[in-house]
Amino acid sequence: MPELFAFTDGACSGNPGPGGWGALLQAKEGDAVLRERELKGGEARTTNNRMELLAAINALETLTSPSKITVITDSAYVKGGITEWLAGWKRKGWKTSTKKPVKNEDLWRRLDEAAARHQVRWEWVKGHAGHPENERADELARKGMAPFKR
Repeated sequence: MPELFAFTDGACSGNPGPGGWGALLQAKEGDAVLRERELKGGEARTTNNRMELLAAINALETLTSPSKITVITDSAYVKGGITEWLAGWKRKGWKTSTKKPVKNEDLWRRLDEAAARHQVRWEWVKGHAGHPENERADELARKGMAPFKR
């Protein structure tokens, strides 16, 4: 049975500013890539963190049936949020430990819902460090941002 991977990244020109997200989905058996799909999109005025979240959300939402998947992100914000902070935010009524509203709550709720349909393992990789699939996800994010840059 092939393993599924999603390599995700977000990009922003200014923060806030025009931004894009990208995701590279791969079905692999060992080192052999059996299938892959590229996703990208963007917004005219957004933040880098919102684009990072949308990359992961779109990767998971594009799967048509419950799947076992590894999501690889270079965003400590996304990885930390989904694996460490989310449960506490939900318990505290979407407030942080300092009792402030959670930033990007709308997208965190959407990511939580998308992830709940799947068996997801989350991994972090250092961005812009020559990781081939992460570099491709970054390229997709920049292409997603391109129509919104002036």
